[in-house]
Amino acid sequence: MPNVPDISPKETWAALQADPDAVLIDVRTDMEWANIGVPVLETLGKQVVLASWQLAPSMQVNPGFIEELKAAGLKPQQKLYFLCRSGVRSQSAGQAAVAAGFPHAFNVADGFEGPPNMLGQRGTSAGWQADKLPWTK
Repeated sequence: MPNVPDISPKETWAALQADPDAVLIDVRTDMEWANIGVPVLETLGKQVVLASWQLAPSMQVNPGFIEELKAAGLKPQQKLYFLCRSGVRSQSAGQAAVAAGFPHAFNVADGFEGPPNMLGQRGTSAGWQADKLPWTK
């Protein structure tokens, strides 16, 4: 699988702001979106594309993932920024997108919540939440 470059959450925000065609794709599960939160892009005049890379509770790879990207209207020339909890699933999702003909894929490093701190809590040291980028629960 092709490597997808990592980009920080703040760099992602700046790229989404600078490029009207750039898209943020949150590849977490519907349970994560509902219970943890989602990025908010309204001030950029955008919506986050919600497309699960893995399906809960089995966590099997979503066989319809690429079709969901196409159904969302995404085009091969667009820059796509993939986000998950920590940056692992989003790397795999980005690789699948590149293999499917979306060559401009980026992985949001540290994801939405980032790694756990010494107390096992996420969202405090790195990631979208820790960088204080807009989100809602």
